[in-house]
Amino acid sequence: MRYDLVIFDNDGVLVDSEPISNTILAAYLTELGHPTSYEESLRDYMGSAMHRIHEVVQERSGRQLPDDFDDVFHGRVFAAFERELEPVPGAVQVLEKLAADGVPYCVASSGSHERIRVGHRKTGLDRWFDEGRVFSSQDVGRGKPAPDLFLHAAERMGVPPQKCVVVEDSPLGVRAANAAGMDVYGFTAMTPAARLAGATQLFSDMGGLADLLV
Repeated sequence: MRYDLVIFDNDGVLVDSEPISNTILAAYLTELGHPTSYEESLRDYMGSAMHRIHEVVQERSGRQLPDDFDDVFHGRVFAAFERELEPVPGAVQVLEKLAADGVPYCVASSGSHERIRVGHRKTGLDRWFDEGRVFSSQDVGRGKPAPDLFLHAAERMGVPPQKCVVVEDSPLGVRAANAAGMDVYGFTAMTPAARLAGATQLFSDMGGLADLLV
């Protein structure tokens, strides 16, 4: 393995949550008078921390989202997770191989710690991630595309940025990894390859990722 640390994004990379959360986000924004399609939600908000949704909506409409927006949105998302969330196909195999080979790994997500934990418990991925391997945009001042989250994860894991590789499926995440000085593998299962053009390498099969990193 040519990397000393594998940093996974969470939503869309480990848990198959993007279709669920973006369907709910598009519907909720539309309900609040900000018409948004599912495709537009993926394009504009996939990989974003919550603060970016507020910023984009205010910039476009001149109106602020309600004070309880985050709580209502997360309540709807968590309820849907409990009903239907599954791990990304191949994610368990990758984690099994990294653990068997003794390769350090962690997760660094734009989502909150609560969102990460709810998703991991539902999908059974919590067995692979103790508290020391979980990092959220809540831990830093700025979310992706700023490099702060990935740099924070690398520092906490004790690995220099140039020895880290990030696994991402969003343009914002690729930009953040680039800004952090890390290699980044772009997962194209949901995102068109052209939107991840800044990635070190593109791949479409999560189950084969470990072999690509050697």
